[in-house]
Amino acid sequence: MSRKLKALILQHEEPTPPGYLADWLDQQKADYDVHRIDLHEWAHDPRDYDFIASLGSEFAAFDDSKPFIPREAQLLRTAIDADVPVLGLCFGGQLLARVLGGKSFRSEHAEIGWLPVSTHDPELVSEGPWFNWHFDTFTLPPGAKLIAETAVAPQAYVVGRNLGLQFHPEVTPEIMESWVKAYRHELDGDGVDADALLEETHRLAPEVRRQSERLFDRFVTDIARLSPGAARGR
Repeated sequence: MSRKLKALILQHEEPTPPGYLADWLDQQKADYDVHRIDLHEWAHDPRDYDFIASLGSEFAAFDDSKPFIPREAQLLRTAIDADVPVLGLCFGGQLLARVLGGKSFRSEHAEIGWLPVSTHDPELVSEGPWFNWHFDTFTLPPGAKLIAETAVAPQAYVVGRNLGLQFHPEVTPEIMESWVKAYRHELDGDGVDADALLEETHRLAPEVRRQSERLFDRFVTDIARLSPGAARGR
């Protein structure tokens, strides 16, 4: 018997909600929980969910001085060991790579803006543009298949039923407005025109939403091997 898809979303700060990912889950009539893992312990079984999504964060995936980071790393490890698929977005993609045996570290170059990617699987990850805002990067974990990249960093990879991304498919104009307000100092420090960034985000929004929804579709059906709208029993 099929049942509704059920997802756990790990959020790390107030300005980093699930955006288009939550909208897509609503379209699937899925059940999902958004858990602020930076504020609260997690004591539930990841096998209660069909997949786990880890969102972005202002913190570094290698910074274990932040108590939630080793706590989340253990949660993702437990999920992977139980064959619960993980979708990692930016920080989440870096932490997933670390949990699977890769390394996360400070990048020589930041990437902030709407950037095209070089994709080896355009049906899974289109050329974009996709939104990047990161100062850290990572190495691919053992056994990973590189899906997309820029000259600066890996942008998407698959390991088993897990998908890690460096970019932000979830970002909406409303999220961008909150990021510009909360993290304006990072934009100023990197010489990014915040007004131009917001204008580009609003202009690209319809197409970004379409390509993000296609990405989430492909993750669930092709990588996680679940049926959108109805989870498969394990």
